[in-house]
Amino acid sequence: MSLETFLYLVPLLLASLVLHELAHALVATRLGDPTPREQGRLTLNPLPHLDPLGTAMFALTAFASSFIFGWARPVLVQPRYFRRPQLDMALVALAGPATNFLLALLCAAYLVHGNASGGVFEVLVRAYEVNIVLGIFNLIPVPPLDGSRIAGALLPQGLYARWASLDQVGMLALFALIFVFNEQFWEVFGEVLDRSTEVMVRIVGG
Repeated sequence: MSLETFLYLVPLLLASLVLHELAHALVATRLGDPTPREQGRLTLNPLPHLDPLGTAMFALTAFASSFIFGWARPVLVQPRYFRRPQLDMALVALAGPATNFLLALLCAAYLVHGNASGGVFEVLVRAYEVNIVLGIFNLIPVPPLDGSRIAGALLPQGLYARWASLDQVGMLALFALIFVFNEQFWEVFGEVLDRSTEVMVRIVGG
């Protein structure tokens, strides 16, 4: 990716991260948790949402990897405020990836039906890739990723507490597995990405 393309992509990257976290915050607030509002997360201002390392990873992977990837600062949610803690946590979790899939769908619609060309076309393709990757990766059912909260809604209450306690080690385990089975992981991930793109194109009528 050229530096020029990356600079044009930056606002779309920020929007993808901010809207993902804002979706979590809005749904949690709607379900009764005041924490996101108290911590200033009900805002489109990127600063409260950005994680310095996660943002830097976007820049690094944009120039050094076939997948652009990074992360924002997670929204703190306290299930004790929810009427149905497991189910409501699943709804909060689902809001983030769903937002990224919607953004990816909008990009796909313009790529299929619009007249983008040259640099604009490349930026839209990259913005699509960022959002589809964020959506898919966050659905992996490993704590503390969003997919673990969605899967947790199906667990018995006692087991759910133990499942949620894996938040501190889940990502380390996942990255260790990715490191050990790097080729196999990205092969599977790439296949899921390709199938997801086929579905997106069919939805927008391509």
